[in-house]
Amino acid sequence: MKKILLFIFIVNYSLFADALPTSIKSSVKSTSNGIIQLSSTVPAGRSGIVMHNYGNGLLAITHAVISLGGDKASIQSNRAVMHKNIPSIQTGISAGDLVIFGNFYNNALIIAPNQTAYRQIRAKFNRTWIHPDAFALDFMREEESYINMNSLKHFAKKNQIGLVLVVAKNKLLVIDPISKQIIDSRGLKTNSKSAMSPFYARFKQINLSIFGTSDKTFTPYYQSVAGLK
Repeated sequence: MKKILLFIFIVNYSLFADALPTSIKSSVKSTSNGIIQLSSTVPAGRSGIVMHNYGNGLLAITHAVISLGGDKASIQSNRAVMHKNIPSIQTGISAGDLVIFGNFYNNALIIAPNQTAYRQIRAKFNRTWIHPDAFALDFMREEESYINMNSLKHFAKKNQIGLVLVVAKNKLLVIDPISKQIIDSRGLKTNSKSAMSPFYARFKQINLSIFGTSDKTFTPYYQSVAGLK
């Protein structure tokens, strides 16, 4: 009996610990005026890719897409994956092409007000985490002063990040940075009184003067994340 209860506890914990959006597979039924009709329904705001099968086991990513909700997705004009070793492919979208939404959802970035909140989120979910120090460096290079969707998308595209988890007051925002949409929001209890600006990172180990920003003024953390819409 004890073994059964332990098994149930482990299963329930594992489901709770990884309750973030995951990748969804569908396929193309048809296209019209930049809109794909999918073979299944997909929640709105999920970024994804279209893959064409050339036969003989050869697959290639041809387009980037964003789900519109229901069985529709919009075709994006930008490249699906930014990488110098991946060529730009001109193949059109055909019925039967594979569509994968959330293809990089296993790679995630946490934006938090302090180290305690950062560790709380990291321990709660199972993902491949990109440390906010990396985003901080990019943030400084781009001379940003507040957290915004454009800066998150810019960093995510370069680093193949699928999800950004942002700690707001009393809630956690789950953002698809490529679509620039909040795709999930849930209650969260954390210490909201202590907040670094612009966000938690190991700034003491970063010499900001090399970017010419040693005396830069940042928007307070919670004011900054409140503008993410």
